[in-house]
Amino acid sequence: MKKMLKLFVTVMILTALCLGVSNTALFAQSDEGTSTFQTLNHVEDILYGRIKTGGLIERLSNIEKDLFGRELPGSIAERQTAILDFLEKGTSGQPSMLFKLGVAEWAINQRVDAYNPVNRRVDALETVLEGTAKPDKPIAMRLERILGLILSDAVQWQDSEIPAGQVFKVKFKNTLSPSTAKKGDSVDLELSEDLVSGNTLLAPAGCRVVAHIDSVTKPRSFGRPAEVNVGVDQLLPLGPEVIPVTIGEQAKKASKAESSQIAAAGTSFIGAILFGPVGLAGGFLVRGDAKEIPAGTELFIETAQAVRISAYPVPAGLQGMVRSNEISGEPESGGVAPVDEPNTTEATSNETNNTLTPID
Repeated sequence: MKKMLKLFVTVMILTALCLGVSNTALFAQSDEGTSTFQTLNHVEDILYGRIKTGGLIERLSNIEKDLFGRELPGSIAERQTAILDFLEKGTSGQPSMLFKLGVAEWAINQRVDAYNPVNRRVDALETVLEGTAKPDKPIAMRLERILGLILSDAVQWQDSEIPAGQVFKVKFKNTLSPSTAKKGDSVDLELSEDLVSGNTLLAPAGCRVVAHIDSVTKPRSFGRPAEVNVGVDQLLPLGPEVIPVTIGEQAKKASKAESSQIAAAGTSFIGAILFGPVGLAGGFLVRGDAKEIPAGTELFIETAQAVRISAYPVPAGLQGMVRSNEISGEPESGGVAPVDEPNTTEATSNETNNTLTPID
């Protein structure tokens, strides 16, 4: 087993080197216009959740040892590009490390822990499986060992399409306080349920949804309430692609339908915020005297355009875990079916009612 793991790590290092050579960048500037230090900072943020101190060469060497157990040959630019490609991009035949890590988390926990760095996520998986983390081993080797314990087949990825107007639920990762919110602040949202197509996992629960505060208006004269305008930007699935998202007509209809179901059930709205139809381009408005939006509060958003992404074809042994938010056909429990094309005339006539009101 140890020999196989060592051989696999060697293969991964060679793969990383090949990626680095094929994406060779100048020392001071990468092919995406990102400086060497910026790339290194990004890698450290992915692995450790923080930017470390020290010289560039020392930091790069520590990353390689933590990840592979040894330093990579090549120039500084080649080495850091190889590491970043290994973590995020992968190759046509070899999924990225982040993709594999997400698959492992989904297979064990039915969700991904996308907001934590790689080292903590691997620690958590080992603790669940074996009772304790094993930080003395290279991170890449530890992840491959985890995958070998829980899956009978190697992790693969395939090209899949998610259509425009696909509606799904997201929820607040942290509590949002209108009293302290500032324009430009990031807002952490996460996917509430798996997004699937047949037996293909497009994005598991827990995937990050990037959002931001567009504007904040304090309470005004004549009793006009405070307002917080939040814009939604992107869903980050398992692979390296991003999915543009918005709150459009499809999301509004899904929100109306769920609101009606909740009201029909006689559920109390006390202390909750009901997200209804909105009139903002791609975002939503929080209006009124709400003290805060609690973590876990849900709302509907939708894909802004059709996008091709790298998805996980779930093997037969795990297909019983595939559920929720089916892309086509009738929704499963908790899922949302595609909605018909919006009536633009109706949408325009209802524009004056497109606000979000906290319900005390």
